Amino acid sequence: MTLITHPPRVAMVAGEPSGDLLAASLLNGLHTVLPEDTRYSGIGGPRMTAAGFEAHWPMDKLSVRGYVEALKHIPEILGIRNEIKRQLLAEPPSVFIGVDAPDFNFGLEQPLREAGIPTVHFVCPSIWAWRGGRIKKIVKAVDHMLCVFPFETALLEKSGVAATYVGHPLADEIPLEPDTMGARRELGIAQGAAVVAVLPGSRRSEIELIGPTFFDAMELMQLRESNVRFLMPAANAGLCALLQPLVDAHPHLNLTITDGNAQRAMTAADAILVKSGTVTLEAALLKKPMVISYKVPWLTGQIMKRQGYLPYVGLPNILAGRFVVPGILQHFATPEALADATLKQLNDDANRRTLTEIFTDMHIALRQNTSQRAAEAVARVLETRGPR
Repeated sequence: MTLITHPPRVAMVAGEPSGDLLAASLLNGLHTVLPEDTRYSGIGGPRMTAAGFEAHWPMDKLSVRGYVEALKHIPEILGIRNEIKRQLLAEPPSVFIGVDAPDFNFGLEQPLREAGIPTVHFVCPSIWAWRGGRIKKIVKAVDHMLCVFPFETALLEKSGVAATYVGHPLADEIPLEPDTMGARRELGIAQGAAVVAVLPGSRRSEIELIGPTFFDAMELMQLRESNVRFLMPAANAGLCALLQPLVDAHPHLNLTITDGNAQRAMTAADAILVKSGTVTLEAALLKKPMVISYKVPWLTGQIMKRQGYLPYVGLPNILAGRFVVPGILQHFATPEALADATLKQLNDDANRRTLTEIFTDMHIALRQNTSQRAAEAVARVLETRGPR
């Protein structure tokens, strides 16, 4: 049912593949509550474009992680932000929606809000985990926050920020009981095989920093258990090219590079070795035992360590409020440590049963029909502020 009769203009900025997923889900919901001729434009990715979004800049311009890594990209990123700010102030949209990418979007949302443009931010930054000082920026920049985790709304409202818990679209998309056997049939894997999905990331920096360690860990696992086989999804030809030198350096690995369908590869797996990020939530929703790892340059790691509050990383651990899966980071992430931890996750049936219960409860809590709930929250902001 359409809640708004006057066709608004909706500006959006997403800066990561995970943001593209969230924004596409929101767009699908907005199509049901806003007029058919509503215009959606800004910065986005392929999922958003498929949902009727006009991307004026490619999303990958903003897909840079870490303090040190971002330094060389700062002039271009600031140039993009200044230009989109100029355009939006010259032709104000009915609402601006920043999707994740907080460092970029808060700096854009604040001047837009000060100019009278309503601002919505989708995905609360992890102020409960690290960089809690960002709440000050949120107060200045955001009219309404759309939260993907249930405990975030009270934290924001305590600081005077309106917020709505909308759940996570992955929880709506992924079935409560994953079809492992079906995924294996699609990939041509024998039903009794021991399968480990390995996801070292998709950025060049991630592959360079943790890729060699992941491949060495796979080699150690195969030496210890010769029947294990590995799946590694590669999203595109560029990622395949980045991985190829590592594949060539480990010619005896029982490894299959799949066509980029990471969810299918993880569904087919018995255990997962995965870099930290949203993909760990996807693995949890698939009810898979996992080992989470990550490496960043030393200086970036020191900065993050000093601003962190939680003893654990990885969304499954954060949502559970305790260590439920191993998180092995930085210099602790040796091939031996990753191989030991992953084989334990693969072979510990009692742990598998426990994780299935924990991850099922997590899945149910996050399954909120996110697309519709988020869209209705945006529509309420528009109704309150009126069309521009």
